[in-house]
Amino acid sequence: MDIKLYEQLPEDAKYIRRNVFIEEQGFENEFDDIDDMSTHILIYESSDPVATCRLYYNDERQSFVIGRIAVLKKFRGKNYGVELIKMAEQEIVKMQGKTVHLSAQVRVSEFYKKNGYIALDEVYVDEGCLHVWMKKELR
Repeated sequence: MDIKLYEQLPEDAKYIRRNVFIEEQGFENEFDDIDDMSTHILIYESSDPVATCRLYYNDERQSFVIGRIAVLKKFRGKNYGVELIKMAEQEIVKMQGKTVHLSAQVRVSEFYKKNGYIALDEVYVDEGCLHVWMKKELR
């Protein structure tokens, strides 16, 4: 496993997000201006891109946000999601961040709870899919 950080959205991250969010889950509005201000994390197995996420500071939440967490279907169950979150949290700590938020699809919110996140009861619908804002205090 190889983990790389990028200051701009790499093609490998676009490939993963297109596969997971557009083709597999049916979202349409996957890419946005936040990509331009984010740090992007990619995990490779051999030289194959298998997982990605982004992180950025959100003024409204006064917190860093981890988003667009995606693992290609054939690589799920190998803890790549956990590794993405750990790496993103480490980067946030390096940037003096103490709190992190994420917007989880409700159907997978248990995964984030297992990784120390608590739901904020801010449930909303994005492109027909229920999401919940979650938060974690970093040490």
